[in-house]
Amino acid sequence: MLDTTVTTQTQDMLDSLNDALASGDIDRAANLFATDSYWRDLVAVSWNLKTVEGPEGVADLLRSQLDHTRPGKFEIQTGEIPAEEGGVITAWVTFETKTGRGWGLMRIRDGRIWTLLTALQELKGFEENRGTRRPMGAEHGARKNRSSWKERREAEEADLGYGTQPYVVIVGGGQGGIALGARLRQLGVPAIVLDKHDRPGDQWRSRYKSLCLHDPIWYDHLPYIKFPDNWPVFTPKDKVGDWLEMYTKVMEINYWTRSEVTHASYDEASGKWTVEVNRDGEKVTLEPTQLVLATGMSGKPNMPNFPGMETFKGTIQHSSQHDGPDNWAGKKVVVIGSNNSAHDICAALWEGDADVTMVQRSSTHIVRSDSLMEIGLGALYSEEAVANGVTTEKADMIFASLPYKIMHEFQIPLYDQMRERDAEFYKGLEQAGFDLDWGDDGSGLFMKYLRRGSGYYIDVGASQLIIDGEVKLAKGQVDHFEADAVVLSDGTRLPADLVVFATGYGSMNGWAADLISQEVADKVGKVWGLGSDTTKDPGPWEGEQRNMWKPTQQEHLWFMGGNLHQSRHYSLYLALQLKARMEGLETPVYGLQEVHHLS
Repeated sequence: MLDTTVTTQTQDMLDSLNDALASGDIDRAANLFATDSYWRDLVAVSWNLKTVEGPEGVADLLRSQLDHTRPGKFEIQTGEIPAEEGGVITAWVTFETKTGRGWGLMRIRDGRIWTLLTALQELKGFEENRGTRRPMGAEHGARKNRSSWKERREAEEADLGYGTQPYVVIVGGGQGGIALGARLRQLGVPAIVLDKHDRPGDQWRSRYKSLCLHDPIWYDHLPYIKFPDNWPVFTPKDKVGDWLEMYTKVMEINYWTRSEVTHASYDEASGKWTVEVNRDGEKVTLEPTQLVLATGMSGKPNMPNFPGMETFKGTIQHSSQHDGPDNWAGKKVVVIGSNNSAHDICAALWEGDADVTMVQRSSTHIVRSDSLMEIGLGALYSEEAVANGVTTEKADMIFASLPYKIMHEFQIPLYDQMRERDAEFYKGLEQAGFDLDWGDDGSGLFMKYLRRGSGYYIDVGASQLIIDGEVKLAKGQVDHFEADAVVLSDGTRLPADLVVFATGYGSMNGWAADLISQEVADKVGKVWGLGSDTTKDPGPWEGEQRNMWKPTQQEHLWFMGGNLHQSRHYSLYLALQLKARMEGLETPVYGLQEVHHLS
Protein backbone atom coordinates (compact mmCIF):
# COMPACT_ATOMS: atom_id res chain seq x y z
CA MET A 1 0.00 0.00 0.00
CA LEU A 2 2.83 2.38 0.88
CA ASP A 3 4.57 1.83 -2.46
CA THR A 4 1.30 2.48 -4.27
CA THR A 5 0.75 5.70 -2.34
CA VAL A 6 4.29 6.90 -2.99
CA THR A 7 4.00 6.05 -6.69
CA THR A 8 0.68 7.88 -6.90
CA GLN A 9 2.10 10.97 -5.21
CA THR A 10 5.05 10.92 -7.58
CA GLN A 11 2.88 10.49 -10.66
CA ASP A 12 0.57 13.29 -9.51
CA MET A 13 3.58 15.60 -9.17
CA LEU A 14 4.86 14.67 -12.64
CA ASP A 15 1.40 15.13 -14.15
CA SER A 16 1.15 18.58 -12.58
CA LEU A 17 4.61 19.49 -13.88
CA ASN A 18 3.79 18.24 -17.38
CA ASP A 19 0.49 20.13 -17.47
CA ALA A 20 2.09 23.39 -16.32
CA LEU A 21 4.94 23.11 -18.82
CA ALA A 22 2.68 22.12 -21.71
CA SER A 23 0.34 25.07 -21.07
CA GLY A 24 3.22 27.48 -20.62
CA ASP A 25 2.11 28.30 -17.07
CA ILE A 26 5.51 29.15 -15.64
CA ASP A 27 4.23 30.35 -12.28
CA ARG A 28 2.30 27.13 -11.71
CA ALA A 29 5.36 25.05 -12.63
CA ALA A 30 7.58 27.10 -10.33
CA ASN A 31 5.15 26.77 -7.42
CA LEU A 32 5.56 23.00 -7.53
CA PHE A 33 9.06 23.57 -6.12
CA ALA A 34 9.74 24.11 -2.43
CA THR A 35 11.09 27.40 -1.14
CA ASP A 36 14.50 25.79 -0.52
CA SER A 37 14.51 23.70 -3.70
CA TYR A 38 17.13 23.09 -6.38
CA TRP A 39 16.81 22.23 -10.06
CA ARG A 40 20.12 21.07 -11.47
CA ASP A 41 20.07 20.87 -15.24
CA LEU A 42 22.78 19.24 -17.32
CA VAL A 43 22.33 20.63 -20.84
CA ALA A 44 18.71 19.45 -21.24
CA VAL A 45 16.82 22.70 -20.58
CA SER A 46 19.54 25.31 -20.07
CA TRP A 47 22.04 24.20 -22.73
CA ASN A 48 24.43 24.71 -19.87
CA LEU A 49 25.39 23.07 -16.60
CA LYS A 50 23.26 25.13 -14.30
CA THR A 51 21.56 24.92 -10.90
CA VAL A 52 18.68 27.26 -10.09
CA GLU A 53 17.36 27.70 -6.57
CA GLY A 54 13.77 28.06 -5.33
CA PRO A 55 10.60 28.88 -7.25
CA GLU A 56 12.05 32.19 -8.39
CA GLY A 57 15.07 30.47 -9.92
CA VAL A 58 12.86 27.89 -11.63
CA ALA A 59 10.63 30.62 -13.04
CA ASP A 60 13.62 32.55 -14.36
CA LEU A 61 14.99 29.43 -16.07
CA LEU A 62 11.65 28.64 -17.68
CA ARG A 63 11.00 32.23 -18.78
CA SER A 64 14.27 32.07 -20.67
CA GLN A 65 14.16 28.53 -21.99
CA LEU A 66 10.65 27.04 -22.05
CA ASP A 67 9.75 28.17 -25.57
CA HIS A 68 13.16 27.11 -26.89
CA THR A 69 13.72 23.73 -25.28
CA ARG A 70 10.14 22.64 -24.42
CA PRO A 71 10.81 20.17 -21.59
CA GLY A 72 7.97 17.75 -20.88
CA LYS A 73 6.73 14.15 -20.91
CA PHE A 74 8.13 13.60 -17.41
CA GLU A 75 7.46 9.98 -16.41
CA ILE A 76 8.57 7.52 -13.76
CA GLN A 77 11.40 5.58 -15.37
CA THR A 78 10.33 2.16 -16.64
CA GLY A 79 11.16 -0.58 -14.13
CA GLU A 80 11.77 1.86 -11.26
CA ILE A 81 9.55 2.30 -8.20
CA PRO A 82 9.68 5.54 -6.22
CA ALA A 83 10.80 5.09 -2.63
CA GLU A 84 10.25 7.05 0.55
CA GLU A 85 12.68 7.45 3.42
CA GLY A 86 12.70 10.03 6.16
CA GLY A 87 9.78 11.88 4.62
CA VAL A 88 11.53 12.26 1.26
CA ILE A 89 10.26 10.55 -1.89
CA THR A 90 12.99 9.71 -4.40
CA ALA A 91 12.05 8.82 -7.98
CA TRP A 92 13.93 8.08 -11.17
CA VAL A 93 12.33 9.92 -14.07
CA THR A 94 12.63 10.24 -17.83
CA PHE A 95 11.64 13.23 -19.94
CA GLU A 96 11.93 14.74 -23.39
CA THR A 97 12.79 18.15 -24.79
CA LYS A 98 12.36 19.65 -28.23
CA THR A 99 15.70 18.23 -29.33
CA GLY A 100 16.52 15.37 -26.97
CA ARG A 101 15.71 12.77 -24.37
CA GLY A 102 17.00 12.54 -20.85
CA TRP A 103 16.63 11.06 -17.42
CA GLY A 104 17.01 12.33 -13.93
CA LEU A 105 16.25 12.04 -10.26
CA MET A 106 13.53 13.86 -8.35
CA ARG A 107 13.09 14.24 -4.60
CA ILE A 108 9.76 15.33 -3.12
CA ARG A 109 9.51 16.67 0.42
CA ASP A 110 6.38 18.01 2.13
CA GLY A 111 4.41 17.74 -1.08
CA ARG A 112 6.76 19.80 -3.24
CA ILE A 113 9.81 19.19 -5.36
CA TRP A 114 12.94 19.54 -3.22
CA THR A 115 15.62 18.57 -5.76
CA LEU A 116 15.35 17.82 -9.46
CA LEU A 117 18.15 16.62 -11.71
CA THR A 118 17.55 16.68 -15.46
CA ALA A 119 20.35 15.35 -17.65
CA LEU A 120 20.29 15.15 -21.43
CA GLN A 121 21.26 11.71 -22.70
CA GLU A 122 20.75 11.84 -26.45
CA LEU A 123 19.72 14.11 -29.31
CA LYS A 124 16.70 13.18 -31.37
CA GLY A 125 17.79 12.07 -34.82
CA PHE A 126 21.43 11.94 -33.78
CA GLU A 127 21.43 9.00 -31.38
CA GLU A 128 24.61 6.99 -30.86
CA ASN A 129 24.99 3.80 -32.84
CA ARG A 130 24.93 1.52 -29.82
CA GLY A 131 22.76 -1.29 -28.53
CA THR A 132 20.13 -2.14 -31.13
CA ARG A 133 21.57 0.58 -33.38
CA ARG A 134 25.09 -0.80 -33.36
CA PRO A 135 26.78 -1.06 -36.78
CA MET A 136 26.88 -4.43 -38.53
CA GLY A 137 30.65 -4.34 -39.06
CA ALA A 138 30.67 -7.01 -41.73
CA GLU A 139 29.35 -6.15 -45.20
CA HIS A 140 27.80 -9.36 -46.46
CA GLY A 141 27.66 -9.97 -50.16
CA ALA A 142 30.21 -9.50 -52.94
CA ARG A 143 31.50 -6.16 -54.21
CA LYS A 144 34.54 -5.35 -56.32
CA ASN A 145 37.40 -3.24 -54.96
CA ARG A 146 35.96 -3.26 -51.47
CA SER A 147 37.99 -1.51 -48.75
CA SER A 148 38.57 -3.33 -45.51
CA TRP A 149 37.92 -1.77 -42.10
CA LYS A 150 41.68 -1.38 -41.65
CA GLU A 151 42.05 0.41 -44.98
CA ARG A 152 39.16 2.75 -44.25
CA ARG A 153 40.54 3.54 -40.82
CA GLU A 154 44.02 4.25 -42.17
CA ALA A 155 42.56 6.49 -44.88
CA GLU A 156 40.60 8.45 -42.28
CA GLU A 157 43.68 8.93 -40.10
CA ALA A 158 45.73 10.11 -43.06
CA ASP A 159 43.08 12.58 -44.22
CA LEU A 160 41.79 14.15 -40.99
CA GLY A 161 43.69 17.33 -40.27
CA TYR A 162 45.14 17.50 -43.77
CA GLY A 163 42.45 17.04 -46.39
CA THR A 164 39.46 17.23 -44.05
CA GLN A 165 39.44 19.57 -41.08
CA PRO A 166 38.17 18.31 -37.70
CA TYR A 167 35.13 19.99 -36.20
CA VAL A 168 36.73 19.74 -32.75
CA VAL A 169 40.34 19.87 -31.62
CA ILE A 170 41.04 18.65 -28.09
CA VAL A 171 44.30 19.86 -26.56
CA GLY A 172 45.44 17.29 -24.02
CA GLY A 173 45.39 13.52 -24.21
CA GLY A 174 44.81 12.49 -20.59
CA GLN A 175 41.65 10.84 -19.33
CA GLY A 176 39.58 13.95 -20.01
CA GLY A 177 40.62 14.32 -23.63
CA ILE A 178 40.34 10.59 -24.23
CA ALA A 179 36.86 10.30 -22.68
CA LEU A 180 35.61 13.25 -24.72
CA GLY A 181 37.27 11.88 -27.84
CA ALA A 182 35.44 8.58 -27.36
CA ARG A 183 32.08 10.33 -26.88
CA LEU A 184 32.55 12.47 -29.99
CA ARG A 185 33.58 9.45 -32.01
CA GLN A 186 30.35 7.67 -31.13
CA LEU A 187 28.35 10.78 -32.00
CA GLY A 188 30.00 11.11 -35.40
CA VAL A 189 31.82 14.35 -34.64
CA PRO A 190 35.20 14.60 -36.44
CA ALA A 191 37.73 15.33 -33.71
CA ILE A 192 41.46 15.14 -33.09
CA VAL A 193 43.05 14.72 -29.67
CA LEU A 194 46.49 16.33 -29.45
CA ASP A 195 49.05 15.01 -26.98
CA LYS A 196 52.72 15.92 -26.65
CA HIS A 197 53.75 12.51 -25.31
CA ASP A 198 55.04 9.52 -27.25
CA ARG A 199 52.06 7.28 -26.51
CA PRO A 200 48.55 7.59 -25.07
CA GLY A 201 48.77 7.11 -21.32
CA ASP A 202 52.26 8.54 -20.99
CA GLN A 203 50.89 11.33 -18.81
CA TRP A 204 50.48 8.61 -16.18
CA ARG A 205 53.57 6.57 -17.03
CA SER A 206 55.83 9.60 -16.66
CA ARG A 207 54.87 10.30 -13.03
CA TYR A 208 56.73 8.97 -9.96
CA LYS A 209 56.81 5.19 -10.05
CA SER A 210 54.91 4.52 -6.82
CA LEU A 211 51.83 6.43 -8.00
CA CYS A 212 48.53 4.52 -7.85
CA LEU A 213 44.98 5.72 -8.17
CA HIS A 214 43.70 6.59 -4.71
CA ASP A 215 40.11 6.17 -5.90
CA PRO A 216 38.65 2.65 -6.02
CA ILE A 217 38.05 0.99 -9.35
CA TRP A 218 34.26 1.31 -9.29
CA TYR A 219 34.66 5.10 -9.31
CA ASP A 220 37.08 5.20 -12.25
CA HIS A 221 35.52 3.48 -15.27
CA LEU A 222 35.71 5.24 -18.63
CA PRO A 223 32.69 5.58 -20.98
CA TYR A 224 31.53 2.47 -22.84
CA ILE A 225 34.21 0.09 -21.53
CA LYS A 226 34.35 -0.79 -17.84
CA PHE A 227 37.45 -2.23 -16.19
CA PRO A 228 37.45 -6.06 -16.03
CA ASP A 229 36.14 -7.77 -12.90
CA ASN A 230 39.65 -8.87 -11.94
CA TRP A 231 41.12 -5.36 -12.18
CA PRO A 232 42.84 -4.23 -8.96
CA VAL A 233 40.92 -1.97 -6.60
CA PHE A 234 43.66 0.68 -6.79
CA THR A 235 45.27 0.86 -10.22
CA PRO A 236 49.06 1.40 -10.53
CA LYS A 237 49.89 4.36 -12.77
CA ASP A 238 51.57 2.29 -15.51
CA LYS A 239 48.54 0.03 -15.65
CA VAL A 240 46.38 3.14 -16.05
CA GLY A 241 48.66 4.19 -18.90
CA ASP A 242 48.29 0.83 -20.62
CA TRP A 243 44.52 0.97 -20.23
CA LEU A 244 44.30 4.45 -21.74
CA GLU A 245 46.47 3.41 -24.66
CA MET A 246 44.33 0.34 -25.30
CA TYR A 247 41.13 2.35 -24.90
CA THR A 248 42.27 4.99 -27.36
CA LYS A 249 42.94 2.35 -30.01
CA VAL A 250 39.82 0.27 -29.41
CA MET A 251 37.54 3.31 -29.40
CA GLU A 252 39.14 4.49 -32.69
CA ILE A 253 39.98 7.93 -31.34
CA ASN A 254 41.96 10.11 -33.73
CA TYR A 255 44.84 10.68 -31.36
CA TRP A 256 47.95 12.56 -32.44
CA THR A 257 50.99 11.80 -30.29
CA ARG A 258 54.13 13.99 -30.20
CA SER A 259 51.85 16.89 -31.09
CA GLU A 260 52.15 20.14 -29.21
CA VAL A 261 50.10 23.27 -29.78
CA THR A 262 52.31 26.32 -30.25
CA HIS A 263 49.51 28.85 -30.69
CA ALA A 264 45.77 29.12 -31.25
CA SER A 265 43.65 32.07 -32.35
CA TYR A 266 39.95 32.57 -33.05
CA ASP A 267 38.52 34.41 -36.04
CA GLU A 268 35.08 35.83 -35.29
CA ALA A 269 34.27 36.39 -38.96
CA SER A 270 34.73 32.75 -39.96
CA GLY A 271 33.77 31.28 -36.58
CA LYS A 272 36.83 29.05 -36.68
CA TRP A 273 40.06 28.55 -34.81
CA THR A 274 43.54 28.44 -36.26
CA VAL A 275 45.56 25.94 -34.22
CA GLU A 276 49.25 25.68 -34.98
CA VAL A 277 50.69 22.29 -34.08
CA ASN A 278 54.20 20.91 -33.97
CA ARG A 279 53.52 17.29 -34.89
CA ASP A 280 56.74 15.43 -34.31
CA GLY A 281 58.72 18.18 -36.03
CA GLU A 282 56.15 18.86 -38.75
CA LYS A 283 54.22 22.12 -38.62
CA VAL A 284 50.52 21.44 -39.14
CA THR A 285 47.77 24.07 -39.08
CA LEU A 286 44.32 22.88 -38.02
CA GLU A 287 41.14 24.91 -38.50
CA PRO A 288 38.47 23.49 -36.19
CA THR A 289 35.22 25.19 -35.26
CA GLN A 290 35.46 24.18 -31.61
CA LEU A 291 38.55 24.14 -29.38
CA VAL A 292 38.63 22.17 -26.12
CA LEU A 293 41.40 22.61 -23.57
CA ALA A 294 41.66 19.24 -21.82
CA THR A 295 44.88 20.05 -20.05
CA GLY A 296 43.78 18.57 -16.74
CA MET A 297 41.81 19.94 -13.82
CA SER A 298 44.87 21.99 -12.97
CA GLY A 299 47.17 24.08 -15.08
CA LYS A 300 50.91 24.33 -15.20
CA PRO A 301 53.02 23.23 -12.22
CA ASN A 302 53.34 25.79 -9.45
CA MET A 303 57.11 26.13 -9.11
CA PRO A 304 58.01 28.71 -6.45
CA ASN A 305 61.10 30.86 -6.69
CA PHE A 306 63.06 31.46 -3.48
CA PRO A 307 66.30 33.33 -2.85
CA GLY A 308 69.34 31.12 -3.13
CA MET A 309 67.81 28.46 -5.38
CA GLU A 310 70.36 29.27 -8.06
CA THR A 311 73.22 28.48 -5.65
CA PHE A 312 71.76 25.21 -4.37
CA LYS A 313 74.17 22.39 -5.24
CA GLY A 314 71.60 19.64 -5.10
CA THR A 315 68.62 18.88 -7.33
CA ILE A 316 65.34 20.77 -7.33
CA GLN A 317 62.23 19.21 -8.89
CA HIS A 318 58.52 19.81 -9.07
CA SER A 319 56.54 16.70 -8.13
CA SER A 320 55.48 16.37 -11.78
CA GLN A 321 59.18 15.92 -12.69
CA HIS A 322 60.00 13.42 -9.94
CA ASP A 323 60.31 9.88 -11.28
CA GLY A 324 60.92 7.95 -8.09
CA PRO A 325 63.37 7.00 -5.34
CA ASP A 326 65.93 4.95 -7.26
CA ASN A 327 68.73 7.52 -7.25
CA TRP A 328 68.28 8.81 -3.72
CA ALA A 329 69.18 5.96 -1.35
CA GLY A 330 71.19 7.36 1.54
CA LYS A 331 70.51 10.93 0.43
CA LYS A 332 68.70 13.70 2.29
CA VAL A 333 65.44 14.69 0.64
CA VAL A 334 63.11 17.52 1.55
CA VAL A 335 59.58 17.43 0.15
CA ILE A 336 57.77 20.76 0.27
CA GLY A 337 54.04 20.19 0.69
CA SER A 338 51.65 17.77 2.34
CA ASN A 339 49.16 16.82 -0.35
CA ASN A 340 48.63 13.47 -2.08
CA SER A 341 51.77 13.71 -4.20
CA ALA A 342 53.91 14.81 -1.24
CA HIS A 343 52.85 11.83 0.86
CA ASP A 344 53.28 9.33 -1.96
CA ILE A 345 56.73 10.65 -2.82
CA CYS A 346 57.83 10.66 0.82
CA ALA A 347 56.70 7.07 1.30
CA ALA A 348 58.46 5.86 -1.86
CA LEU A 349 61.68 7.68 -0.94
CA TRP A 350 61.58 6.17 2.55
CA GLU A 351 61.14 2.72 1.02
CA GLY A 352 64.16 3.50 -1.14
CA ASP A 353 66.29 4.24 1.97
CA ALA A 354 66.37 8.01 1.60
CA ASP A 355 66.40 10.31 4.64
CA VAL A 356 63.09 12.11 4.12
CA THR A 357 61.60 15.27 5.61
CA MET A 358 58.16 16.59 4.74
CA VAL A 359 57.55 20.33 5.11
CA GLN A 360 53.91 21.02 5.97
CA ARG A 361 53.08 24.59 5.05
CA SER A 362 49.40 24.57 6.06
CA SER A 363 46.87 22.22 7.62
CA THR A 364 45.92 19.18 5.57
CA HIS A 365 42.84 16.99 5.42
CA ILE A 366 43.70 13.31 5.82
CA VAL A 367 41.25 10.49 5.23
CA ARG A 368 42.16 6.81 5.35
CA SER A 369 41.58 4.98 2.09
CA ASP A 370 39.61 2.09 3.57
CA SER A 371 37.36 4.49 5.50
CA LEU A 372 36.75 6.55 2.37
CA MET A 373 35.84 3.40 0.46
CA GLU A 374 33.52 1.97 3.07
CA ILE A 375 31.88 5.13 4.41
CA GLY A 376 32.40 7.79 1.76
CA LEU A 377 31.96 5.84 -1.47
CA GLY A 378 30.64 2.41 -0.60
CA ALA A 379 26.96 3.14 -1.05
CA LEU A 380 27.53 4.22 -4.66
CA TYR A 381 30.87 2.87 -5.87
CA SER A 382 31.66 -0.61 -4.56
CA GLU A 383 31.11 -4.28 -5.27
CA GLU A 384 28.21 -4.24 -2.84
CA ALA A 385 26.63 -1.28 -4.64
CA VAL A 386 26.88 -3.09 -7.97
CA ALA A 387 25.28 -6.19 -6.41
CA ASN A 388 22.43 -3.98 -5.17
CA GLY A 389 21.74 -2.71 -8.66
CA VAL A 390 23.54 0.62 -8.37
CA THR A 391 25.21 0.73 -11.77
CA THR A 392 28.01 3.18 -12.49
CA GLU A 393 25.54 5.30 -14.44
CA LYS A 394 23.05 5.33 -11.56
CA ALA A 395 25.79 6.14 -9.07
CA ASP A 396 26.92 9.07 -11.20
CA MET A 397 23.38 10.40 -11.39
CA ILE A 398 22.75 10.03 -7.65
CA PHE A 399 25.96 11.90 -6.93
CA ALA A 400 25.10 14.55 -9.52
CA SER A 401 21.61 14.98 -8.09
CA LEU A 402 22.96 16.53 -4.87
CA PRO A 403 23.17 20.27 -5.52
CA TYR A 404 26.55 21.75 -4.65
CA LYS A 405 24.86 24.30 -2.38
CA ILE A 406 23.79 21.58 0.06
CA MET A 407 26.22 18.78 -0.77
CA HIS A 408 28.31 19.58 2.30
CA GLU A 409 25.28 18.75 4.47
CA PHE A 410 25.38 15.19 3.14
CA GLN A 411 29.16 14.95 3.43
CA ILE A 412 29.65 16.21 7.00
CA PRO A 413 28.01 13.17 8.69
CA LEU A 414 30.16 10.80 6.63
CA TYR A 415 33.38 12.50 7.64
CA ASP A 416 32.22 12.66 11.25
CA GLN A 417 31.92 8.86 11.07
CA MET A 418 35.43 8.56 9.63
CA ARG A 419 36.85 10.84 12.30
CA GLU A 420 35.25 8.73 15.03
CA ARG A 421 36.23 5.42 13.47
CA ASP A 422 39.87 6.46 13.04
CA ALA A 423 40.25 8.51 16.22
CA GLU A 424 43.47 6.77 17.30
CA PHE A 425 44.98 7.30 13.88
CA TYR A 426 44.29 11.04 14.01
CA LYS A 427 45.53 11.24 17.57
CA GLY A 428 48.82 9.74 16.40
CA LEU A 429 49.17 12.33 13.62
CA GLU A 430 48.46 15.20 15.98
CA GLN A 431 50.99 13.88 18.50
CA ALA A 432 53.53 13.80 15.67
CA GLY A 433 52.84 17.51 15.17
CA PHE A 434 50.82 17.18 11.96
CA ASP A 435 48.20 19.91 11.50
CA LEU A 436 44.85 18.42 10.47
CA ASP A 437 41.76 20.02 9.05
CA TRP A 438 38.40 18.79 7.74
CA GLY A 439 37.58 21.69 5.46
CA ASP A 440 36.11 25.01 6.47
CA ASP A 441 32.81 23.41 7.42
CA GLY A 442 33.92 19.86 8.26
CA SER A 443 32.69 18.48 4.93
CA GLY A 444 35.97 16.79 4.07
CA LEU A 445 37.60 15.53 0.91
CA PHE A 446 35.02 15.91 -1.84
CA MET A 447 34.10 19.47 -0.99
CA LYS A 448 37.78 20.42 -0.73
CA TYR A 449 38.34 18.93 -4.17
CA LEU A 450 35.31 20.60 -5.72
CA ARG A 451 36.09 23.95 -4.17
CA ARG A 452 39.68 24.18 -5.35
CA GLY A 453 41.16 20.70 -5.45
CA SER A 454 43.97 20.91 -2.87
CA GLY A 455 44.96 20.39 0.72
CA TYR A 456 44.18 16.71 1.22
CA TYR A 457 45.68 13.23 1.24
CA ILE A 458 43.94 9.87 0.88
CA ASP A 459 46.11 7.80 3.18
CA VAL A 460 47.51 4.59 1.75
CA GLY A 461 50.34 4.24 4.24
CA ALA A 462 52.44 7.40 4.40
CA SER A 463 50.67 8.79 7.45
CA GLN A 464 51.89 5.93 9.61
CA LEU A 465 55.46 6.77 8.61
CA ILE A 466 54.88 10.28 9.94
CA ILE A 467 53.31 8.95 13.13
CA ASP A 468 56.27 6.63 13.67
CA GLY A 469 58.80 9.34 12.87
CA GLU A 470 60.19 7.43 9.90
CA VAL A 471 59.35 10.40 7.69
CA LYS A 472 60.39 13.53 9.58
CA LEU A 473 58.02 16.46 9.79
CA ALA A 474 58.87 20.14 9.62
CA LYS A 475 56.32 22.93 9.58
CA GLY A 476 56.44 26.42 8.16
CA GLN A 477 57.19 28.39 5.04
CA VAL A 478 60.36 28.24 2.96
CA ASP A 479 62.44 31.40 3.39
CA HIS A 480 65.51 30.72 1.26
CA PHE A 481 67.97 28.12 0.00
CA GLU A 482 71.58 27.66 0.94
CA ALA A 483 74.12 25.63 -1.01
CA ASP A 484 73.18 22.43 0.79
CA ALA A 485 69.94 23.17 2.62
CA VAL A 486 66.43 24.61 2.67
CA VAL A 487 65.88 27.22 5.39
CA LEU A 488 62.39 27.89 6.77
CA SER A 489 61.10 31.25 7.92
CA ASP A 490 61.63 30.33 11.60
CA GLY A 491 65.30 29.58 10.89
CA THR A 492 64.94 25.79 10.73
CA ARG A 493 67.67 24.48 8.46
CA LEU A 494 66.96 21.31 6.50
CA PRO A 495 70.03 19.81 4.77
CA ALA A 496 69.11 18.40 1.37
CA ASP A 497 70.49 16.66 -1.67
CA LEU A 498 67.10 16.76 -3.35
CA VAL A 499 64.19 19.15 -2.88
CA VAL A 500 60.81 18.19 -4.34
CA PHE A 501 58.17 20.89 -4.59
CA ALA A 502 54.80 19.16 -4.20
CA THR A 503 53.19 22.56 -4.55
CA GLY A 504 50.38 21.74 -6.92
CA TYR A 505 49.31 23.40 -10.12
CA GLY A 506 47.89 26.68 -11.30
CA SER A 507 44.48 27.25 -12.86
CA MET A 508 43.59 25.82 -16.27
CA ASN A 509 43.05 29.44 -17.19
CA GLY A 510 46.84 29.70 -17.44
CA TRP A 511 46.83 27.35 -20.43
CA ALA A 512 44.37 29.62 -22.21
CA ALA A 513 46.74 32.52 -21.65
CA ASP A 514 49.76 30.59 -22.93
CA LEU A 515 48.16 28.89 -25.93
CA ILE A 516 45.78 31.66 -27.02
CA SER A 517 46.24 35.01 -25.26
CA GLN A 518 45.96 36.71 -21.91
CA GLU A 519 43.02 38.64 -23.32
CA VAL A 520 41.08 35.43 -23.91
CA ALA A 521 42.08 34.06 -20.51
CA ASP A 522 40.77 37.22 -18.85
CA LYS A 523 37.60 37.06 -20.92
CA VAL A 524 36.93 33.50 -19.73
CA GLY A 525 37.74 34.15 -16.07
CA LYS A 526 38.20 31.58 -13.33
CA VAL A 527 38.26 27.89 -14.10
CA TRP A 528 37.27 25.37 -11.40
CA GLY A 529 35.80 26.04 -8.00
CA LEU A 530 32.22 26.83 -6.99
CA GLY A 531 32.57 30.32 -5.59
CA SER A 532 31.79 28.94 -2.13
CA ASP A 533 33.66 31.73 -0.33
CA THR A 534 35.77 29.16 1.48
CA THR A 535 39.55 28.84 1.61
CA LYS A 536 40.98 29.00 -1.94
CA ASP A 537 37.48 29.28 -3.44
CA PRO A 538 36.42 32.93 -3.17
CA GLY A 539 32.95 34.06 -4.21
CA PRO A 540 30.70 35.01 -5.77
CA TRP A 541 28.67 31.81 -5.75
CA GLU A 542 28.48 30.09 -9.13
CA GLY A 543 26.76 26.86 -8.11
CA GLU A 544 28.62 24.75 -10.68
CA GLN A 545 32.25 24.14 -11.49
CA ARG A 546 33.40 27.34 -13.10
CA ASN A 547 33.75 27.09 -16.89
CA MET A 548 33.99 23.31 -16.87
CA TRP A 549 32.25 21.17 -19.51
CA LYS A 550 30.03 24.08 -20.60
CA PRO A 551 30.01 27.26 -22.71
CA THR A 552 32.40 30.05 -21.79
CA GLN A 553 32.54 33.76 -22.49
CA GLN A 554 34.90 32.98 -25.36
CA GLU A 555 32.85 31.67 -28.23
CA HIS A 556 33.72 28.10 -29.29
CA LEU A 557 36.19 27.58 -26.41
CA TRP A 558 35.59 24.83 -23.85
CA PHE A 559 37.37 23.28 -20.87
CA MET A 560 37.44 19.55 -20.13
CA GLY A 561 39.07 18.18 -17.00
CA GLY A 562 38.74 16.43 -13.68
CA ASN A 563 39.37 12.97 -12.33
CA LEU A 564 38.37 9.74 -14.05
CA HIS A 565 34.86 9.87 -12.58
CA GLN A 566 34.26 13.39 -13.83
CA SER A 567 35.85 12.64 -17.19
CA ARG A 568 33.48 9.73 -17.66
CA HIS A 569 30.31 11.49 -16.54
CA TYR A 570 30.68 15.03 -17.82
CA SER A 571 32.24 14.12 -21.17
CA LEU A 572 28.74 13.12 -22.30
CA TYR A 573 27.28 16.57 -21.73
CA LEU A 574 30.13 18.38 -23.41
CA ALA A 575 29.97 15.99 -26.36
CA LEU A 576 26.22 16.56 -26.75
CA GLN A 577 26.72 20.33 -26.73
CA LEU A 578 29.37 20.05 -29.45
CA LYS A 579 27.28 17.64 -31.53
CA ALA A 580 24.24 19.91 -31.33
CA ARG A 581 26.25 22.85 -32.59
CA MET A 582 27.77 20.82 -35.40
CA GLU A 583 24.28 19.83 -36.55
CA GLY A 584 23.01 23.40 -36.36
CA LEU A 585 20.49 22.79 -33.58
CA GLU A 586 19.21 25.75 -31.58
CA THR A 587 21.30 25.94 -28.40
CA PRO A 588 20.28 29.07 -26.43
CA VAL A 589 22.45 29.16 -23.32
CA TYR A 590 20.90 30.12 -19.99
CA GLY A 591 23.06 31.59 -17.25
CA LEU A 592 26.40 31.92 -19.00
CA GLN A 593 29.03 32.36 -16.32
CA GLU A 594 29.93 35.96 -15.58
CA VAL A 595 33.58 36.97 -15.54
CA HIS A 596 35.13 37.76 -12.17
CA HIS A 597 38.67 38.84 -11.44
CA LEU A 598 41.15 35.99 -11.31
CA SER A 599 42.71 35.13 -7.97
